[in-house]
Amino acid sequence: MFHLQGPQILQMLEKSLRKSLPESLKVYGTVFHMNQGNPFKLKALVDKWPDFRTVVIRPQEQEMTDDFDHYTNSHQIYSNDPKNSQEVLGASDIINWKQHLQIQSSQSSLDEVIQNLGTTKLVKVKQTQCLLYVMRERARKLLPSLPETKNLPLQTGTPKAVNQEMFKLSSLDVTHAPLVNKFWHFGGNERSQRFLERCIWTFPTMCVLGPEGTPVSWSLMDQTGEMRMGATVPEYRGQGLVSHNIHAHVQALDKLGFSVYNHTDRANKIMQKVSHNLHHICIPCDWNQWNCVPL
Repeated sequence: MFHLQGPQILQMLEKSLRKSLPESLKVYGTVFHMNQGNPFKLKALVDKWPDFRTVVIRPQEQEMTDDFDHYTNSHQIYSNDPKNSQEVLGASDIINWKQHLQIQSSQSSLDEVIQNLGTTKLVKVKQTQCLLYVMRERARKLLPSLPETKNLPLQTGTPKAVNQEMFKLSSLDVTHAPLVNKFWHFGGNERSQRFLERCIWTFPTMCVLGPEGTPVSWSLMDQTGEMRMGATVPEYRGQGLVSHNIHAHVQALDKLGFSVYNHTDRANKIMQKVSHNLHHICIPCDWNQWNCVPL
């Protein structure tokens, strides 16, 4: 595969991926961050240029030194030709299948490809599939042709008011990573905490401080441009804090031009209701993550 380098080439890739939204969203969001200074030191690879069929974004080799750290060993893939992607990924050394890793994509159609590769490469593959939401203003700008976008309300959804003397908006500090890690569905271990520390240090965060001055609700952004890892501590749930936090975070990120989106578990009806009330758009493709473990 060809390693795309230089700001002009990467901006061309971002522009091209924008034409393939929403299916390219996970890769598009990652390339967007690469064009904002590439803080996670990622590299973009394509099967050919400029008429690529498959794009893979992954860390540079020197970043993937821990064979068991699937948070760092993360790959984002988009392909307009899944058959081609299986040939490319199967034949090249672009993915080190001897490592614990994860693959992310907005394309459910890649599941068969990745499962087949797992069988060929002697890798156990576990897929997680969730609903994918794009925030209202980003949907207007990036996805104007979607029917869901055409029927958007004129006003942004507003969360219910909270006691602003008791709850203050703020940002997270790296010292808060253990708390976030404790409540992150995909976390709870030392490697996930290091990943969270890196995200907190690198990207804009938002939290609600409780009466004790510590975070009681929060949300982060990762290297793919996705807003995620959000949670509220149990004793403060049911007070609208997550809506208050997400609304503020979305507004801040939108001003910076980020392509704000997130995922929600299909069983998490509470967060689906929050997204609906805030007028986020559930788009007609899925959030997919494949955790790959060598046998």
